[in-house]
Amino acid sequence: MKYRRLGSTELKVSVVGIGTWQFGGEWGRDYTQQEADAILEQGRELGINLIDTAECYGDHLSESLIGDYLSRGRREDWIVATKFGHQFHERFTRTDVFDADRVVAQLDASLAALKTDYIDLYQFHSGPDAAFDSEELWQVLEGQVKAGKIRYLGTSIGSNDNLHQTEQSTKVNSRVIQVVYNRLDRQPEERVFPSCERQDLGVLARVPLASGYLSGKYKPGAVFDSSDVRHRHDAEATRRKLEEVERIGREEVPVGTDMASWALAWCLRHPAVTSVIPGCKDPEQVRSNARAVELVTEPHPQDTEL
Repeated sequence: MKYRRLGSTELKVSVVGIGTWQFGGEWGRDYTQQEADAILEQGRELGINLIDTAECYGDHLSESLIGDYLSRGRREDWIVATKFGHQFHERFTRTDVFDADRVVAQLDASLAALKTDYIDLYQFHSGPDAAFDSEELWQVLEGQVKAGKIRYLGTSIGSNDNLHQTEQSTKVNSRVIQVVYNRLDRQPEERVFPSCERQDLGVLARVPLASGYLSGKYKPGAVFDSSDVRHRHDAEATRRKLEEVERIGREEVPVGTDMASWALAWCLRHPAVTSVIPGCKDPEQVRSNARAVELVTEPHPQDTEL
C-alpha cells in the first residue's frame, strides 16, 4: 500500500480507501455484521486505513456496522471519515438537516454508531451553498473540533464543479474536498482541482469506478435490478457510458490489465488526488481495488511514509 498526506492535516491515508455506502442497503443487498467485518478486515490486512461513510447510508446503519468492527480492534489503526447534513427516511429518500443547532445531535449520533469518541474527518455532505455559507454552522463545528470530537473538517461537494464551496474551504477551516472524479467524469480537473492545489486541500475521489461502469463487467444494453441504485440512472445516459467504457477498454487499458484497477490508478495519477474511495461488495473487490497501487508508479506530490 502507498500513503499520502491528506492536504494540510496530519493524517497519512492509504491511496485506496473503503467506501461504505453499500452497507446502507442501497446497492441491492443488506449486509450482515460478518460480511462487513470481512470487507474491513481484508482492507486492514492490505494496509488500507481509510474508511468513508455517512450518517445517511441507512439511518446510521453503515456507521453502526463499522463501529461494531472498530470496537473489537484497534481504533487508532483507522482514519474514519463520515458526513452530516441529511436525515435518512427510507431507501433513496432523505431530507436536508444543516441547521447549526442540530449538527451536534447528528455528530453525537454518529459517534455513538461508530462506537468512538472522535471522528477523524467530519464532512459537510452535499449541501446547498446557502447552508454552507452559515457562519454559525462552522462556528459550532469548530467548537466540536476544540472539544476533541472531530479532528478535521472537510466538504463533500454535491456538484463536482462546486467552486464556491471549494474556494471557501480555507475560510471555514475545511481541509479536504470529496468529489466525484473518474475517467468518465473529469470536470473537477477544470476548476476544483486547481483550487484544491492552491489551498493544499486533500482530495478524496468518490465514485472512481463510475458506479461500477468502469469495472469492465457491463456491456452496452446491461439492465440493472430495481433494487440497485443504477436502476435509477437515465437509460440513454447509461447506454452512452457503457459504450464509452467499451472504447476505453479497447483503446486505453493495457492488454491483460484489470479495468477496475486501471481506473483507480488513473485517478490516483492526478497530482491533486490524495485517495480514491471505491465501494466494494466483498473481500475480493477490496483486493481488486488494492491492486491499483501496483499501477501507480510515478512520484506524487503527496507521497509519504506511514
